[in-house]
Amino acid sequence: MSGHSKWSSIKHKKAATDAKRGKIFTKLIKEITVAARLGGGEIDTNPRLRSAVLAAKSENMPKDNIERAIKKGTGELEGVNYEESIYEGYGPGGAAVLIESLTDNRNRTVADIRYIFGKAGGSMGENGCVAWMFAKKGYIAVESKAVDEETLMEAALEAGAEDIREDNSNFEVITAPEDFEAVKAAIEAASIPYTIAEVTALPQSTTYLKGKEAEQMVRLMEALEDCDDVQKVYTNADIPDEIVNSL
Repeated sequence: MSGHSKWSSIKHKKAATDAKRGKIFTKLIKEITVAARLGGGEIDTNPRLRSAVLAAKSENMPKDNIERAIKKGTGELEGVNYEESIYEGYGPGGAAVLIESLTDNRNRTVADIRYIFGKAGGSMGENGCVAWMFAKKGYIAVESKAVDEETLMEAALEAGAEDIREDNSNFEVITAPEDFEAVKAAIEAASIPYTIAEVTALPQSTTYLKGKEAEQMVRLMEALEDCDDVQKVYTNADIPDEIVNSL
């Protein structure tokens, strides 16, 4: 996708199994807990918590689970103290990989991530080795067939979107992180359906992979996503659709 890692699109196309859904809930609960700990338990005054709760609701997480996670973050209930960490590295073909982690044991997390990189033909890097290649942005993908471009531009740009790009069958709406919710709300108010809506790390350039390297990269990203301590994974790898479909 133009200016955006294809990994988000790949993940959204994959069917979620019950096991995967359990892992999604675990990651979301961690994020809600940390967001509440850092910014308080009120959704209206804590943007990070509000975003995490909306993500949990989109995955149909039960309300009780959300409320317990918030209370663990605010200290009303006993819970695990998670630390935020960023890890960086290179995948097959030199593609950049950026990892966000929430963990209660950094030594375990580092060992797990290093093992996953090595098994897939990649390597962990030093802090800062690839982070500069990414920018934190709000990202909303809308299928071209679902909306007229002028209608989308009017709704998104008036709400504060930075840019709207077209890539094959999608429009990509780019926002500053702080404007993401306002732009998303404007798109929803205009009854425009979207396929992806998230605050993410967009690569400034991409690395095209093919053949075995592309296959290894998909497996690396899947293994990292499957790691319990990993919250989000970003890459600048441009992977052909036929490779994704074949896997």
